[in-house]
Amino acid sequence: MKLSLITRRSLLALASATTTLLALPAQAQTPIKFQLDWRFEGPAALFLGAANKGHYKAAGLDVTIDAGNGSGGTVTRVASGTYDMGFADLAALMEFHANNPDAPNKPVAVMMVYNNTPAAVLTLKKNNIKTPADLNGKKLGAPVFDAGRRGFPIFAKANGIGSVQWTSMDPPLRETMLARGDIDAITGFSFTSLLNLEARGVKTEDIVVLPYADHGVKLYGNVIIASPKLMKENPAAVKGFLSAFTKGAKDVMANPDASIDFVKARDGIINVDLEKRRLRMAIDAVVASPDARREGFGVVVPGRLALMASQVSDAFATKTRVNPDTVWSDAFLPSKAELNILPPAKK
Repeated sequence: MKLSLITRRSLLALASATTTLLALPAQAQTPIKFQLDWRFEGPAALFLGAANKGHYKAAGLDVTIDAGNGSGGTVTRVASGTYDMGFADLAALMEFHANNPDAPNKPVAVMMVYNNTPAAVLTLKKNNIKTPADLNGKKLGAPVFDAGRRGFPIFAKANGIGSVQWTSMDPPLRETMLARGDIDAITGFSFTSLLNLEARGVKTEDIVVLPYADHGVKLYGNVIIASPKLMKENPAAVKGFLSAFTKGAKDVMANPDASIDFVKARDGIINVDLEKRRLRMAIDAVVASPDARREGFGVVVPGRLALMASQVSDAFATKTRVNPDTVWSDAFLPSKAELNILPPAKK
């Protein structure tokens, strides 16, 4: 069958257009290097979920998520430009700002994730420490960079604790030394140290946990931080990241157990059941805490932020006072409706 001239021209035009489209490169995605505060454990699912669900890619971002080795390191690496964004303790960020006032690229907190600090004092019932006041004169242990140890002067002031003796160790030895009686108590993240003690054979009912948030210390915990360079040169990327993360976090909190698969994909030797518990504990204690429900996910209360800045300045003996206006920005946050992601409160 002969084709008409018009039909042949139409087919040729279609073929030409198809060839042109195939020759065009895929839409470029903005690369974002992101560092966590710690290893790939349960809470990391909050970030990995958005990646596995494709939320970052849908926002035009090519996000690489790496494990960290402490909030201080994460802050420093974002400041140096090694990473574009990260997840770190707000107190560590405040300390960096106050001790490096002339640093050219001081990271800024752009979203609150842990509305309450996970820091806690943990001890064993046999040590007869039932309240913070019982810590007077006791021997406490923690790595020198531990957030709970750094913030302990704030906890001590709030609870009338006099003096304590500190023993320093590497993180893997902290819970071991408490379990074998070398020290009377430790500081650490509640959902990390509790499970680490259990892993060392300590029964749950024999562990005493004194969370800072339950004993007069309303410090904020971990935040998403961003490089000022990225914020200035590509604000849309920061907004896109926070929007994608928020969608992913909502998915994870709706089904935390299934989300541990994302963590296992990054670290195949994790204990799945333990990390399910760790993630649920983190959500309940610091992400969807009573304070977070009152204040809203992702945001800060100016007065509470200012108080924390003053407390950190004093407790950390910083070179200059922390300026709360320079460590935090809400300019990139999703809308209030988008931030309404916390699961229903447990009855």
